Amino acid sequence: MSNETIQVVTIAGSDSGGGAGAQADLKTFQARQVFGMSIFVALTAQNTLGVQAVHEVPSAFIDAQFQSLASDFHIRAAKTGMLADSRVVRTVVENYKKVNFGPLIVDPVMIAKGGHPLLQPEAIETIKKELLPIATVCTPNLPEAEELIGKKILTETDMMQAAAILQNLGVKNVIIKGGHGTLDIVKDFVLLEDGTAFWTEAKRIKTASTHGTGDTFSACITAELAKGQPLKESIITARKFIQGAIAQPIYVGNGHGPTNHWAKLDDSVRVIEA
Repeated sequence: MSNETIQVVTIAGSDSGGGAGAQADLKTFQARQVFGMSIFVALTAQNTLGVQAVHEVPSAFIDAQFQSLASDFHIRAAKTGMLADSRVVRTVVENYKKVNFGPLIVDPVMIAKGGHPLLQPEAIETIKKELLPIATVCTPNLPEAEELIGKKILTETDMMQAAAILQNLGVKNVIIKGGHGTLDIVKDFVLLEDGTAFWTEAKRIKTASTHGTGDTFSACITAELAKGQPLKESIITARKFIQGAIAQPIYVGNGHGPTNHWAKLDDSVRVIEA
């Protein structure tokens, strides 16, 4: 029976406030009934009001964490979150190529909800050239996608074109998240490896409690893939999970509060074939 329980890992920064980063990932893994592990690449002093300090983890210790997990566990899927700078990105890429952690979901975290940068500008090219080509799924929000492709995204057509550009960089499947838009309906565009595409959409919920939404969404995809769910179904489940996590609020802190990781799936999410 050794190692049969489904296991996943987050490769990310720590959010001391518990709403985002590895903490949000681990809460999501638990909610989706997989066993979560962590490889910390940075530590933050952080709360709902913002990020007060960042401490990056030395490469040798990142290496040690990878080696420790790979030597004992059967990890079936992994995700990245905050990666801080080019050194960390390269360290993660080099290690990931040496282990068998299953599909890799890349959440290209760049800026915290409070506005604090979580990725140095010089690391964007490193992500494009070295991390995306080994990724199974990439899940940028609109500002992150704009940084990755180097131009503004203003329309649904722009979202579709952005996904194609990112796919051409080597990532197999792309989700452009529309939560940073202004319309009453939030639409995400999904472009799959086989060329098929679809949209998910749901009503925008007016709330300040959206800290960690991107982490939670990508972590849910990671969990579902690890359980053997097809990618499309995994994405739809994750969209329902994050919609529920926002729609069923909890009240923590005085700023951008966290989402509710024990919320029920929200079946109001619609899927539209592209």
